[in-house]
Amino acid sequence: MWVDTHCHLDAAEFDADRDSVYARAETAGMSACIVPAVSLANCQPVLDCCHRYQKCAPAYGIHPLFTDQAKPEHIDQLAEWLNQHRAIAIGEIGLDGFVDNPDWDTQHFYFTEQLKLARQFDLPVILHGRKAIDAMTHKLRRFPVKGGIAHAFNGSRQQAEILIEMGFKLGFGGAMTYPGSTRIRHLATELPLSAMVLETDSPDVPPSWLGKQGHNEGRNEPSELPAIARTLADLRSQPVGEILAKCSENVSTVFGPYWQGYDYRSASTP
Repeated sequence: MWVDTHCHLDAAEFDADRDSVYARAETAGMSACIVPAVSLANCQPVLDCCHRYQKCAPAYGIHPLFTDQAKPEHIDQLAEWLNQHRAIAIGEIGLDGFVDNPDWDTQHFYFTEQLKLARQFDLPVILHGRKAIDAMTHKLRRFPVKGGIAHAFNGSRQQAEILIEMGFKLGFGGAMTYPGSTRIRHLATELPLSAMVLETDSPDVPPSWLGKQGHNEGRNEPSELPAIARTLADLRSQPVGEILAKCSENVSTVFGPYWQGYDYRSASTP
């Protein structure tokens, strides 16, 4: 059994066949799937998805690339949402310097305020960080939280070790399957397995073997995760079953009581 720690199953790309996508993941051995929100408006679709599918668990937050659409009052509204609806984490949140002319002041405001929410609700966080990991760790030192997952980690070994020391696991997914992704593949080989979790980031970041196939044009989905795990197993020269088991154990370490024994379909409040 395996856990997809980052899957946007609520995305429009799955509207035509979401039930089939979920069924394929179950058939492939999925035990759980974390579905993070990217904006306040996105929280309801994430909740609906997690109510419909037993093995999905929600995280709620405002993604750094959606902060230009956010308003300061959305922080209070997100807090009220969290008061009413159970979450496994705050996310996905963070900083993104990969886009042209990032609005750093706005991104930092929403990242800071959501770290405060994570502290208020005693929740881990799911981080999004591109060309901004040092800035994120600096902010995390000022507003420490109870760890979480650094989604789609693509930083340096030193940055990885800092996040691990802060209680974070590092997410590895489709990018690792490309031979040209040398830094990510080196990290996948060198870091301790105890620091790693697996993800697809579906419908995005398709693994190398998907290409542009059929009407879905390379759309990623959670059923690809066992094959992604095989790539990690090959890089580390370890059995794939060992990779899947340890990475799933690492998820339980991060989320603890929020993870075990709760069906997110059955209730809205903690």
